[in-house]
Amino acid sequence: MKYYLIAGEASGDLHGSNLMRGLFAEDPEADMRFWGGPLMDAVYQENRGGRALVHDYSEGAVMGFFSVLFRARKLLANVRSCEEDILRWKPDVVILIDYPGFNFKIAEFAHKKGFKVFYYIAPKVWASRERRVRKLKAYVDRLFIVFPFERAYFDRKGVPYVYKGNPLIDAVDGAEIQPREALMASLGWQDGPYVALLAGSRAGEVSSMMKVLVAFADRLRSVPGYEDFRFVVAGAPARRPEEYTAYLGDRDYIKVVFGKTYSVLGNAAAAVINSGTASLEAVLLRTPQVVGYVTAPVNLLIARAIIHVSYISLGNLIAERGVFRELLQYYFTPENLVAEVRRILEDTAYRERMLAGYDEIRGRLGGRGASAATARAMIESL
Repeated sequence: MKYYLIAGEASGDLHGSNLMRGLFAEDPEADMRFWGGPLMDAVYQENRGGRALVHDYSEGAVMGFFSVLFRARKLLANVRSCEEDILRWKPDVVILIDYPGFNFKIAEFAHKKGFKVFYYIAPKVWASRERRVRKLKAYVDRLFIVFPFERAYFDRKGVPYVYKGNPLIDAVDGAEIQPREALMASLGWQDGPYVALLAGSRAGEVSSMMKVLVAFADRLRSVPGYEDFRFVVAGAPARRPEEYTAYLGDRDYIKVVFGKTYSVLGNAAAAVINSGTASLEAVLLRTPQVVGYVTAPVNLLIARAIIHVSYISLGNLIAERGVFRELLQYYFTPENLVAEVRRILEDTAYRERMLAGYDEIRGRLGGRGASAATARAMIESL
């Protein structure tokens, strides 16, 4: 069968790559074409070879309401290009992976043209823009969800779904994590504790986060006993090194690393993480964390009007309580980060309670094999 997959961000590229691996395993004759990134392309090269990546997500990911408006012409051009490519290629199914702003437009188009439409990693209609539930019912043939708390929500809304667990467990458990001593040596450092810094995958997130993260690093090192602490920034695949290093100056105690996110996160004494998939990865790697998020004031006002959840981090949403701290907007300051990271590092009971909460979250996500099970369910539906 012919599968046309569309992912628009780093997390979608990760989940798309694991889904593709499952589809190839269940359907050895599978033919694919996709919008995604290097992880999806690597799976395709392993199984087929040649060119099937239509568009790299790093060319189009934006954040914030006004950033989307400023790039509207480019985004609409991408939508038209995708629609034309689908028509030319004539897939058996179009598989949309998260990225709702773009993918809902493709869902409507593909449905009206008679193509089967699957949606994998459901749009977060339970958090905001609930009117999109109508679009799910109208344009999507089968919805595949990955979070346990979504089941009750979609049951209430009368949206049929398939739930086979969360694919991130396979991604994390199957990752090769470099020993800390080797990681430190690769950075030119002696072995020792460090704080992982993850500033997000989009350019706007990185620019908003890095100023605060660098100030936090400076301030923590000024605390007695932390003078030798170091910090490792895990660079996102779609970003360039200079997007991070522009904020570092001559600080030799902050290094930027690409392609080793799980090693950086898994070996850290603590982590400061932009809200997103990385915060759930920290849970599965059992790295104590504090989540931070900051955006333009106008974006915050709009978000407050449309977002209706108690937490922004997936781990806390799954646990239905605050397992770890979220410092948002005006609370995301160097001083607050220092206080929270020190508590993580110095208060053993606090740290153990957080890790116990992590175990609870993992338990709620189910076991391994979610990507393969989802691929089988998709093929059975077709």
